[in-house]
Amino acid sequence: MTERQTLYGLHTVQTVLKRRPQAIVKALVLDRPSGPLAEIAASLYTLGVEVEHRRRPELDRLAQGGAHQGVIVEVLGRREFTMEDFEELVLSRARSLRLLVLDQVEDPRNLGACLRTADAAGVDAVVVPRAHSAKLTGAAQKVATGAAESVPLFTAPNLARTLAWLKEAQVWIVGADSEAKLSLYAAKLSTPIAVVLGAEGQGLRRLTRESCDELVAIPMHGTVASLNVSVAAGVVLFELLRQSPLSSS
Repeated sequence: MTERQTLYGLHTVQTVLKRRPQAIVKALVLDRPSGPLAEIAASLYTLGVEVEHRRRPELDRLAQGGAHQGVIVEVLGRREFTMEDFEELVLSRARSLRLLVLDQVEDPRNLGACLRTADAAGVDAVVVPRAHSAKLTGAAQKVATGAAESVPLFTAPNLARTLAWLKEAQVWIVGADSEAKLSLYAAKLSTPIAVVLGAEGQGLRRLTRESCDELVAIPMHGTVASLNVSVAAGVVLFELLRQSPLSSS
């Protein structure tokens, strides 16, 4: 039986309606909807989706405190991307490849925020290790605001081996490390590239750090020692975008 998942939030549901409408099985919508919520309800009715109207306290309970914004949907799970899919993507993107690799990021909301940033920065895919990584939960997808539908998320059985394979494929591996001697803004960033970020408060693991071709540090001028991983992702990925703009073709 196909696994089902619960998603919520206006933008998340709007994105699923746009990209995977056939996956929506059931919907719970706030009673007497208006504005964008009423438009979503109308689209769901048009698709023939079973729609139930509920009061806000019940939606709050079902979303387990998540910001549902008046709509919760049950969807069929997406096909899981395989490492064969990943290798095909890498080879097909060739010199244009941009990857974000997250080493043991365990907070679902940080994963969602990183997916959102990756989407905005034109990243082709996000890679996480199988162990000690956040799952693509409803909370993660709410924070991602639809980016989970547009940016593939690959789970690597062994991250070090995946990074080694990327090197063989001529992909430059750049890790963000607060102890690095080279400033991010002094580094030459160009594609094909994989940007690697570490876990909240811990940074890159030793083996991951040693797998990188180059380590860069984000200059820090305040009292805090490090940035949230999703903020760091934004800083590094948009510096990459500045140095290597996306093709307009």
